[in-house]
Amino acid sequence: MYWALADCWNIVRRGLTHYRRQPVNIAWQLGFPILSVLLYGYVFGSAMKVPGGGDYKDFLMPGMFVMTMAFGFINTATIVVYDATKGVIDRFRSMPMAPSAVVAGRGVTDLVVACAELGILVLTALAMGWRPDGGWGFLAAFGLLLWLRFALIWLGVWLGLLVPNPEAAGGLFAVAFPLTMISSIFVAPQLMPDWLGWVAAWNPISSTAAATRELFGTPVGGGDSWVEQHALLMAGVWPLVLTAIFLPLAVRRFQRLSR
Repeated sequence: MYWALADCWNIVRRGLTHYRRQPVNIAWQLGFPILSVLLYGYVFGSAMKVPGGGDYKDFLMPGMFVMTMAFGFINTATIVVYDATKGVIDRFRSMPMAPSAVVAGRGVTDLVVACAELGILVLTALAMGWRPDGGWGFLAAFGLLLWLRFALIWLGVWLGLLVPNPEAAGGLFAVAFPLTMISSIFVAPQLMPDWLGWVAAWNPISSTAAATRELFGTPVGGGDSWVEQHALLMAGVWPLVLTAIFLPLAVRRFQRLSR
């Protein structure tokens, strides 16, 4: 156990060192969410409607936190496929180290980076005038955001070991973008056409967005569907389901690399 933890820490330290020496990577990861906040908050915000009334920025900011966590799996996949194509993972596998350290270290590194991303986005939101009004519930909200990010890490690791090159990993944006747009991040599902609103409501990202809004104290009228009425429950269940699916797939794919 000691050596497994030590090996995991070495992988984490390696990942954080790369970010420290290449800060442009963090800037790139944060660039799109911050630009989206400014675009939707100031350009489109006056035209957006919030069920039950209220300021659109209060509705938008929890959704932007969720979007940042959701897009994180693309960064995970890109880093993993880069290490795989450059032979770094093969070198790790040939060394006397715990096999679990490579995957676990990647997960811990991404969670640390996710905390930094959330911190910067919160400062941006506060500068825009957003204020949480849910008391200590904001801690639980950040816990749900990191729980979603943790689940999507394994999706990113699996895809990173599956796609052939970093260019293909960049193409995953074409999958992530509609996944986040057809959700409650920007617009409440009840304002969409019925069939599209049903799809958006059952999107796992929507449950986390609705739960964080509730914990932040944002007054948003919920929909009539069961999943919207139980957003807090589903915000905990969906990531658990995703982890149960993609963690074994990621581990199995990692074990088959040498075959």
